[in-house]
Formats: sequence, C-alpha cells, structure tokens
Amino acid sequence: MAASVQFDLVSPERRLASFVATEVQIPALAGDMTAMAGHMPTITSLRPGVLRVVGAEGTKSYVVTGGFAEIGEAGVSVLAEQAIPLEELTSAKLDTLVADATQAAGLNADKDAADKAIADLTAMRVATGL
Repeated sequence: MAASVQFDLVSPERRLASFVATEVQIPALAGDMTAMAGHMPTITSLRPGVLRVVGAEGTKSYVVTGGFAEIGEAGVSVLAEQAIPLEELTSAKLDTLVADATQAAGLNADKDAADKAIADLTAMRVATGL
C-alpha cells in the first residue's frame, strides 16, 4: 500500500473533505503540483482549477477558485476561497464563477492577475465539458 497523507479541504461555507489520501493534485499559482507523503513542507497559493485527490475510494475532484494549500510530510490542508465537488458543478454555477471573477477584475488593481483568473475559469469550462 502506498504511503498516505491526511487531506482536508475547507471553504468559508463548509468543510468539504477530510480523509486519508495517497496523492493530492493541486492547481498551484506557479503551476500544477502533486503532494504525497514525505513532501517538503510548502505553502502555495491556488489558482482557479480542479483539485484531484486519490484515496482508498478512488479519485475525488473539486473545483477551486483560489486560496492556499499547506503541504507537510503527513498532510495537505487546502483553504479554498470557493470549492465545489466536481460532480456538483453545473454550467450555471460555472457561469456564476466567471461572472464573479469578471466583476472582481473591474475592481482589481492587478489587471493581469484578474485576467489570468478569468482565463483559468474559461479553461476549466473546456476541461469539464460544461
């Protein structure tokens, strides 16, 4: 059996997941990364994307819009701005996420970062087929 880590995913609305995993695939701001047992302690910002977690019950996927991931040798904690289990994502929910990001872009002084967030959400639409 592969070595495991404790995985926890929370958003301001609720705790979405807490279980043992063998790997966590993270849409990090600097690029996708995979955390596994024994990983060097790291804190990274999230970009909009799909977070995938491999555990005893298979792979579970969650759409995140941003936040932070704290990775340690024995655990991965994700604090997401917004998180939705992939199976609960609908085209209407994705439209709302894009609209929220577009509205925030108008208020954000960092236009490049805002445009990147919108592009990531648009790419998520293609990746999820919605």
